[in-house]
Amino acid sequence: MPVTDVEQDLDNLTLTITADFAAPVERVWQVYADPRQLEKIWGPPGYPATVVDHDLRPGGRTNYYMTGPEDEKYSGYWQVTAVDPPRSFSFADGFSDEDFTPNPELPVSENVFTFVERDGGTRATYVSTYESADALQKVLDMGVVEGASSAIGQIDGLLAS
Repeated sequence: MPVTDVEQDLDNLTLTITADFAAPVERVWQVYADPRQLEKIWGPPGYPATVVDHDLRPGGRTNYYMTGPEDEKYSGYWQVTAVDPPRSFSFADGFSDEDFTPNPELPVSENVFTFVERDGGTRATYVSTYESADALQKVLDMGVVEGASSAIGQIDGLLAS
């Protein structure tokens, strides 16, 4: 499992996941830059993602949905705020309805994904910041740590293929 650390900080409203991969930074970057590769890892096992639109540049938007084991769909979006290939990108990640209209009843996280060379591979740091402790607690209760960790766990298989 590539995830090496998970920190939940209710005071600073952040969830930070750290993972190490035995692949160069440029290769790990491609997992997120290529929508077909992103589909293979964005949803946790059993909830594959379908990326409908993917515009990884400042101001760009990614629309996606995950399909559950009984064909239920969970839609979401990224609103990209900054991109520094292959080192980092930032985006708001929110829940949406089926036509990708943001769902204001569910939390939106501000995310910074960073990739740095480490021991010939890549250390990825995923930081999600929420607007309130209640918003962070809501996604924690929804299983975000388990879901994100298992989704990130799929990257090793993709990198090996």
